[in-house]
Amino acid sequence: MTTAGDLAFKTVDVVFPIDGSKLPRNNAFAIQEALLCHLPWLADEAIAGIHPVKLVAGVDSEGLLTRRSRLLVRINIDRFEALGALAGLQLDVMGSLVTLGTPHPRALVAHGTLYAYRVASENADEVQFMAQIQEELGRLGIAGEAVCGKRQEFQVSPGCPAPAFSLMLHGLHPAQSLRLQQQGLGPHRLLGCGVFVPHKSAAAVGL
Repeated sequence: MTTAGDLAFKTVDVVFPIDGSKLPRNNAFAIQEALLCHLPWLADEAIAGIHPVKLVAGVDSEGLLTRRSRLLVRINIDRFEALGALAGLQLDVMGSLVTLGTPHPRALVAHGTLYAYRVASENADEVQFMAQIQEELGRLGIAGEAVCGKRQEFQVSPGCPAPAFSLMLHGLHPAQSLRLQQQGLGPHRLLGCGVFVPHKSAAAVGL
């Protein structure tokens, strides 16, 4: 019998180096669609998620990539070979061209504090968002303390913005930490929502 813990250990982040100069800051939908063109089965993978790509901070509509910028796709290890076939692929992300390097798998780490850059919300009200989060955490059997961060918008599709909040959870037991990283919170994981990563503290991410 396969347990939730077994699934968590089989879940990895596939890490692609990126060769390019810049990306639009609102790039999640374009990256999702570019990857689905080559890997349409991603849409049917319950645990699949695409991490937000880190860009140089700024207010312009486009952000600069750094040498450390990466594209990370969270997926079952059994799919690693299929993603590896994308090495060398050039993606057109809203007119910005980036080339994917050779990927490597990165195992999930059972860290007591996790952070998601954005979690999709049913509405823009923080109180109702936190009630939504507590209900979902209860279903997952996760008892860590949740701290809500900044409200933001993301594009579900071009011209269709939706609300989201950054979110920190701490005080997680190892099994809970792995379960949350594997399951995520809320919808739109291919748009970078509900994808959690280890972090040192709430202060470090500006919550």
